[in-house]
This record gives sequence, C-alpha cells and structure tokens, in this order.
Amino acid sequence: MTAALPSHIEAASPHVMNTYGRLPIALSHGQGCRVWDVNGKSYLDALGGIAVNTVGHNHPKLVPALQEQIGKLIHTSNYYHVPLQETLAAKLVELSGLENVFFCSTGLEANEAALKLARKFGHDKGIEKPEIVVYEKAFHGRSIATLSATGNPKVQAGFGPLVEGFIRVPINNLDALKAATAANPNVVAVFLEAVQGEGGIHNMKDEYLQQVRQLCDERDWLLMIDEVQCGMGRTGKWFAHQWAGIKPDVMPLAKGLGSGVPIGAVVAGPKAARIFGPGNHGSTFGGNPLAMRAGVETIRIMEEEGLLANAVKVGDHLRAALVRELSSVAGFKEVRGRGLMLGIELTRPCGELVKRAADNGLLLSVTADSVIRMVPSLIMTTAEADEAVAILCPLIRQFLQEGEKA
Repeated sequence: MTAALPSHIEAASPHVMNTYGRLPIALSHGQGCRVWDVNGKSYLDALGGIAVNTVGHNHPKLVPALQEQIGKLIHTSNYYHVPLQETLAAKLVELSGLENVFFCSTGLEANEAALKLARKFGHDKGIEKPEIVVYEKAFHGRSIATLSATGNPKVQAGFGPLVEGFIRVPINNLDALKAATAANPNVVAVFLEAVQGEGGIHNMKDEYLQQVRQLCDERDWLLMIDEVQCGMGRTGKWFAHQWAGIKPDVMPLAKGLGSGVPIGAVVAGPKAARIFGPGNHGSTFGGNPLAMRAGVETIRIMEEEGLLANAVKVGDHLRAALVRELSSVAGFKEVRGRGLMLGIELTRPCGELVKRAADNGLLLSVTADSVIRMVPSLIMTTAEADEAVAILCPLIRQFLQEGEKA
C-alpha cells in the first residue's frame, strides 16, 4: 500500500523546523523540464532542484537503472568494497585528469573534506596553524567550518565563534591575493568556486584561475576548486575550471553528479591524493550503491545525449534572449554566468519575483538579494528557454517599473 500524497497544501508545517522560506507549493511529479503540483498546476522548472536534476525529471534511462539498483542493494557500508565506487571514481578521474576520489553525500561534506585535506597537508609539512585563502561572496556550506569559509555575513550571523584560519580576498584580483598572503608561512591552500553560485553567479576569470594555479605551484599550496554547483557539465565543460585549461589539486563535487540522488565527492590530484589514510576521514552514507549507480548513469546519459554541448547551445541562446529583452530596461544591470548557470542582476532586491514567476508557471530562485538565478536541467531545449524568457522578462519589467514609481 502506497502513502497518499496530500490533496491540498497547508499554510504551515508545524512538525518541520522552519528553516526555509518556502512557497505554498507542493510538487507531485515531473517530466523532463516540467513539474506539476498536487493541485495539477504545471511549471517550467528553470531551477532544476538548485542545479541538481541534471537529466531532468523521470528520465527514461535513469529511472529504470535506479529501480534495478534498489532491487539489489541501496546501502551497505564502507566496511566492504562497493564495486560501483571504483566504476564512478575511475570515470571522474578520466574526466578530470586527477587521481582518486573520496565519496560522501553532500556538497557540504565534500567541502568539509577539502578543508580537512588542506589542514592535514599543512600539518604534514610541520605547519601548526594552517591558513586557507577564501573569497568574498563565496558559499561553501552551512557546517561551522564551511560556514567560516563562506563569505556571506547574513548566513554566518548567530553562529559564532567561527572557525579561525581563513584569509578572505576579493575575486579576480591577484595583487590582493599576493598582498593578503605576503610573508605568511602558514598558508596551505586557496579555496574558490570557479563560478560563485549563492554569491550571485560571479565568474572567476580564466586568466585569474591560471595565475592562481601558477602561484599555488610556486608556493606549494593546494589549489582547491569548489565545483559543487558549477561542475558536472553545467557551464558546458565537465568542470567549470576546465575553461581555463588548468587542473586543481582538490575538487569537491555534489549536486548534479547524481541527478537528484544525494551524492558528494572529492576528486584529488597527485598532490592531495595520499593525504588521507585509513581513519582520517569517513562518511556513513557516502559511496553507497544507489548513489554510485546514480552517478554512473548520470554521466552515461550526459555523454550519450551530448548534454555538455546542449548546455552551451541553450545557455548561449537563453543569455542572448535575456539580454535582448532586458538591455533597454531601467534597473537591469547584466546577465552573468556560463552555459546553463545564469544570473540576471537587477538594481534592487527582487526576492518577490520568485513567487511572481511561480504564479506564472516558472520556477527559479533569487540569490545575493538582487540576482535571479537560472540553473535548469541540462536537457532544456531552446524552445523551453524561449518559454522561460517569455514568462520572466515581462515580470522583470513590471517589477522594475514598480520600483521607479515607489
């Protein structure tokens, strides 16, 4: 007997902690880039579970594979070998050009593991208090350590004291990075997002990434690139830093790697691949058979269906349409991002556009107060991109005109 879905939406959920500013929507099912709520209303999903649902909803290749895996094994533990871990790890090593992988369950876990790798790297060199360079507007998670690495005072508020050992610098400014670390023997790593997600869709310039890679090599630091949101084909490369032609030493992944099944990974290059030994780190759910199958099948589908090329094609089409429709609108600043990771910045906070868009059948989010974020599934078509533009741009115009009159 299956549990019945709710037939109506409660205004509040008294037994669930109030940690999300939820819309009064409960989704029932999906197909491709479209979802339906329990009341039968259809939405074009331009949020993709916040860059998670890589191959869309109810994919005809992914669903049967997961059903088959559930009938075999969902979870064992890391007391035993999990053959699918090796299958997925080998593929990630092939795609990244790095060396080995640690599996966990979330992006937060992956970033936490990266921070531990950096600290142990320093301790192994005799550095008692290792320090890590992080960035303004960065977002790496909500544990105490990843929150401390994050560059958003709003999400940090109320959780002090934060963890020490972080040096914060602005993005795309090599001189600032050099000045902040001058004559500091405790620096062990630089930790950055190739494209900042929660911080407002800010790109690290390719030239800057190349410069940081060179600096890390010169000073024997780890270059750690957080690809949790911008990785797994979202920008049109497997990993966003590949546009710069470089390789990191440590690369946290999550979100799109399992196309909806919780999964995290840390991919390490030669400099970091042997830092952890037995007992140094672990994860109860990390690398379980279901998550590994989801990762293997997600990558297989991405390759078979050419989703990296599609992210470039549809992303370029979507960006051009947004610029065409909004460039003359007072209060529009710019469209940023790469591939199907786009941010539309306005001149004033625009969080209310999330509800207005949903009321009109479009799901998206607003981040950094004034940036509309679009991170749809990588299967999105140009026709669906046009549909999103046709819904969203009139709402933006109306919203900005209201701001002028206020």
